[in-house]
Amino acid sequence: MNFKEIREFLALVYANKFIDDEEFLLLYDAHFSKNLELPYKEYGKFDLQTIEDDECIAELRFAKQDIPFLVQTLGIPDYMWCYQGTRFSGIEGICLLLRRLAYPCRYSDLIPRFGRAEPEISMITKKMTDFVFDEHSHRVLQWNHFLLSPPKLQGYADAISERGAGLDNCFGFIDGTVRPICKPATHQRVVYNGHKRIQALKFQAVALPNRIIANLYGPVVRALITKIIHCTFQIKH
Repeated sequence: MNFKEIREFLALVYANKFIDDEEFLLLYDAHFSKNLELPYKEYGKFDLQTIEDDECIAELRFAKQDIPFLVQTLGIPDYMWCYQGTRFSGIEGICLLLRRLAYPCRYSDLIPRFGRAEPEISMITKKMTDFVFDEHSHRVLQWNHFLLSPPKLQGYADAISERGAGLDNCFGFIDGTVRPICKPATHQRVVYNGHKRIQALKFQAVALPNRIIANLYGPVVRALITKIIHCTFQIKH
């Protein structure tokens, strides 16, 4: 029973004189949610099979037939649970995460597609983010021996050199990005970026010729940290 149903029940109980005015007002006010009561139940539950391939590419940036392969590759279980018991499928979880990351949006914007309440969407997104980070973050935060083996490094360097580069031992390109964040309630100066004039986090990465990120450094804060990045960002040979 959600808060809206509880309030309706309290109104019925009050109308039948089972509680007095003071009890009704106290209980009624106590059962208001801090979240907007959006009509998520009016939308059907998420079903990947009902989505057209073009819609999937537009919303998730992945083709429809690639989603099950992505779930398998990432090792996502068939079903997962949030801490308070919300159950969701691996397919739904990865699609929700992809939709959230594809373009800046609010959780309420995802209700029509996934048919879930805003708090559930938030918890599922966090659960999937934590799962992917815990299982796969080492691929970009540590030296990836599969992507960066000596033969492959030589192949990257040869590919770059063949395109007219002045160096014959360059295997990747260092690039940085500033990712805006919501203004925090406290410590705003810590995350303020004077160049972009926004609150933001900085990342710096090495991109390979095949467009794969070989190594990622961050997040870090404040424009001054750029100098520290260049001093501490080390490439192992």
